[in-house]
Order: sequence, then C-alpha cells, then structure tokens
Amino acid sequence: MSEFEFPESRVPDPNAAPSLGWGIAGPGWIAERFADSLARHGSQRVTAVGSRSPSRAEAFASSRGLRAHGSYGELAAEPEVDVVYVATPHTAHLDVALAAIEAGKHVLVEKPFGINASEAERVAEAAKARGVFAGEALWTAFLPSYDVVRQLVRSGRLGELTAVVGDYGEHLPPGHRAYDPALAGGPLLDLGIYLLALATDLLGEPDRVLGLGTALGNGVNGQLSALLGFPSGAQAALTTTMRGFTPALLTVVGTAAALTLDGPFNSPGGLTVRTADGETHRWEGAPGSHVDGLHFQAAAVARAIADGRLETDERPLASSILALRVADELRRQTGIVFPGD
Repeated sequence: MSEFEFPESRVPDPNAAPSLGWGIAGPGWIAERFADSLARHGSQRVTAVGSRSPSRAEAFASSRGLRAHGSYGELAAEPEVDVVYVATPHTAHLDVALAAIEAGKHVLVEKPFGINASEAERVAEAAKARGVFAGEALWTAFLPSYDVVRQLVRSGRLGELTAVVGDYGEHLPPGHRAYDPALAGGPLLDLGIYLLALATDLLGEPDRVLGLGTALGNGVNGQLSALLGFPSGAQAALTTTMRGFTPALLTVVGTAAALTLDGPFNSPGGLTVRTADGETHRWEGAPGSHVDGLHFQAAAVARAIADGRLETDERPLASSILALRVADELRRQTGIVFPGD
C-alpha cells in the first residue's frame, strides 16, 4: 500500500484560550448546545442570556446559573458580557448584531451571518467602524478535521482541485421554523449554507452559478441544487433538502487525490483520502455532536480578540459575505423570496 502522510491539526487547545464572558441572544436549540459546549469544554464562560420573552430567558438561565435579561438591549448592556453570541432566528441576526455592536460588544453571529450579502456587509462595516470583533459561527470552519482539510488542499497534496461534491439533507418536520416564509424558511440558510461556505472557501469565488429549486405549497423552498463553475475550471455540485435525510458527505476532488469528510461532514469526525493509485488512507477524528464541537469557534474568537484582531483567520468576514452572495444569486434564479427582498 502506498503511503500518505496527514498533517497534524493546528487547532490550539481551547483550554489555553483567554477566558471571555459570553452573552447569548436567543435561548433556542442551538443556544442550548452552545452553552452546554462551553460549560463542558474550553475556558469560555457564558454569563447571561437575553430574549424578547423574559420567561424564556429566565427558564434558560435558571438551570445554568446565568443572569436573564428580557431584551437584547439589556443583554448588550451587561457589564460581564464581552461577546454576544447571536442565536436568534435568521431574520433577527442583523438587528441584534447591530445593537450589540453599537453597545461596544464583540459579536459572533450564528450562521448565516445575515439572510443576504447586504445584511452581512452592514454588520461587517458596523463592527469595523466601532472597532469590535465580528464573525460568523460556522462551526465546521473551526474544527480540527477541517484544519486538516485546509492543509491538504493548500499544500497541494490533492493536486489541482477539480471538483467539490456535497449533499446535506435533513427531515425537518412541519412546524419547524424552516417552513415559515416570514423567517426566511427553506434549507438554504440552515443546511445549504454549509455547502456554499466550504465550496467557496476551497475553490474561491465562482464565475458561473446555476440553481434548481423546488417550492412547497406555501412558497417556501423545500429543495435546492446548485452547480458552480470557477475560473480555474473546477466545479462544485451541491444539493440540499429539508424533506429527508441524505448521507451528508462532502468530497474534494483533486488530480492527485480526493478526500471525503465523514458524514455528517459539518460535524466533528474523520476523513478518507483516496490517492490516484486507488489506495485509501484514513485520518481518524472522534465523531461528535454540537456539544463536542461548538467550543472551538468560541476559543478562536477569544484568541482573535486577545490578539487585537477584528475577525478570525478560520472564517474571515469576506468569506461569509461571499457565500451569501452566491446564495443570493441562487435565490434570484430559483425565485426564493426572503423578507425584505
């Protein structure tokens, strides 16, 4: 069997990151997992939670020993909050992030960074003007497994990149907020944004975008596929759906080797490389849930802030904006309408 040497992950120990106080805006599903991840791993401290519903904030806070605030403004004014983690529904990301920035707080906005590129640009510009950190909580970009992927790609170990092929589908039951057109529903911003983010991170900005979508009865998109062409000649073939589970694999194809992240590709786990001679090689990473992986992004934010940086190297603001520009074009082609369009 031929040999293939994997690089070591360069992700620092999250316990070594400077400890910051975090305030959570929006006590929902992802906020619960973020708080639990920081409680179990690393050095970051969740100190407060805010919601437009005081009862929801209190329920979230009481079991975690946090201070509860009945508004996002009160949360942003909390002296022991250094960073506001924006975990509200997508359509509130812009307003909540801008309010926190105006209050002088750093912000980490749960993906997507906005519901369109214009919103993302507004948050980025506001943070720069205020001199505070802003970033997108696309947790995959901060995982040790994805750092190995980046190194393999950028060192040329895969050869010339020719394609990225990926799928991400989940069964989201009726009643899930993704079915609500007023909340920018559909799989694009919940699931598909991972595909667009990683494809553009690895291949750059596409010069051709083709989209095919399927609408549900209430006008919300239920399934979306995209074909992206890049100036290098590489292509990306991506599909996402909220009407059923798919393998959730991502394969990066090069002329010397192809790598596939274990499914679900956006979570902690391992990867397989198949070299041009047909041999397969494994990099083993422990599989895990959000609780096992969300703390890596918080530690990266803390390191950036301590270093005086206003964004992370792992997920620069320009990358977040680029992925949303591609999403905007896919929406234009497929007739997906979000609030404010």
